[in-house]
Amino acid sequence: MLQQTQVATVIDYYNRWMQVTAPYRVLCPQAAPFGELVHCLWQIPSGRAQLCLSLTCLFASVPQKWPTLQALAQASLEVVSELAGRMPRTAEDLQKLLPGVGRYTAGAIASISYGQATGVVDGNVIRVLCRLRCIGADSSSPAVIDQLWDMANVLVDKSRPGDFNQALMELGATVCVPKAPLCGECPVKQHCQAWRRVEKELAFTSQKLFGNPPKVPDVEDCGVGDCPLCPPATEPWDSSLGVTNFPRKAAKKPPRAMRTATCVLERRGCHGAPEYLIVQRPSSGLLAGLWEFPSLPLAQDLQKEREREELADHLQAWMGRPVAAKGLRFIGEVIHIFSHIHQTYVVYSLPLDGDVTLDPALSPSRWVTENEFHASAVSTAMKKVLKVHEKQRRQESSPVKGSKRKRGAKAQGAGSTCPGTQLSLHAFLRAPTAP
Repeated sequence: MLQQTQVATVIDYYNRWMQVTAPYRVLCPQAAPFGELVHCLWQIPSGRAQLCLSLTCLFASVPQKWPTLQALAQASLEVVSELAGRMPRTAEDLQKLLPGVGRYTAGAIASISYGQATGVVDGNVIRVLCRLRCIGADSSSPAVIDQLWDMANVLVDKSRPGDFNQALMELGATVCVPKAPLCGECPVKQHCQAWRRVEKELAFTSQKLFGNPPKVPDVEDCGVGDCPLCPPATEPWDSSLGVTNFPRKAAKKPPRAMRTATCVLERRGCHGAPEYLIVQRPSSGLLAGLWEFPSLPLAQDLQKEREREELADHLQAWMGRPVAAKGLRFIGEVIHIFSHIHQTYVVYSLPLDGDVTLDPALSPSRWVTENEFHASAVSTAMKKVLKVHEKQRRQESSPVKGSKRKRGAKAQGAGSTCPGTQLSLHAFLRAPTAP
């Protein structure tokens, strides 16, 4: 849960997880570890569905965690079924034997849980080490990442590797923060080359008042020409940034624009409540494994009528019967910004009468109620789509706004003196008539 997520954010989800799994832990008292709990549920009739529902409820608000969650469940089953319940105890074996376990996760587990003297490199550690050594090259480049891992493995305390790694991450999270770092409180500032650079510039500014100031180098001299870790010549030191000159990242590419047609297929359930068709996305790529309304990527600058026709053809493949493009009702557009994609969902709706036989050869699909939809592993974008659809339906079902005058009420004349009635400006200024 803590992977790429702050502790303050995780606490609520952890508590929810404990509540959701409480009945299963009572059912399987021997299944205290997560892996054994997963394995126990897997053996119970319908236990797999219960497990998926529990995990989905837990992470419904953070769908970007779903691939991580799937990998966690798979790795837990691997430990129970293939490794006799024994977790690998080295970073190398963790990466080799467990699906979904990467370099950082393996290092964290091995050092914190099993005492292996191996380093960890996360976003906080990257920031700390780049400032300590004035590493000004792109911190996401393979060369820099490999160098940072080498440094972390050299620096780790051999007697208390877990404590050291947690302390290093905590230093980056609380002191060596991205903006306005607390250098005065930093316990390793005397070893920090970025901090030394700031101190030299302060001394330079002070001595400049008295003339003949010493020359300040642009960066700490590593003694190697064309160093792959030093800042490029095109990005010199910015005195106004201080230690926050480091780490440096490559300039972000502008997000590419994409348009996707999505259709809210709706039918009446057995109890009269509306049900919606959702389908599962592929197991790899953007939003892997999440559920969504039937959707179709669109070419840019496609005419509206052509959009309807392409979406109708796409729906026909799902439903096994012709879908009239004119029957698709345009609801509106939903904008959702991913880190690298500016996504526009063109939302349509199509109410259905009777049951629909779905093609089992296509991606997994199911009908869900509104509550089941929100409990499923759906993206934030799809929640926006449903919200727009529900808003449209409420507007259609609400009375048409018109005159506030009650039906059958008589209009007041210009000279009316009915108490509590506000006169028009013309009636107010008109001279009073004789009685």
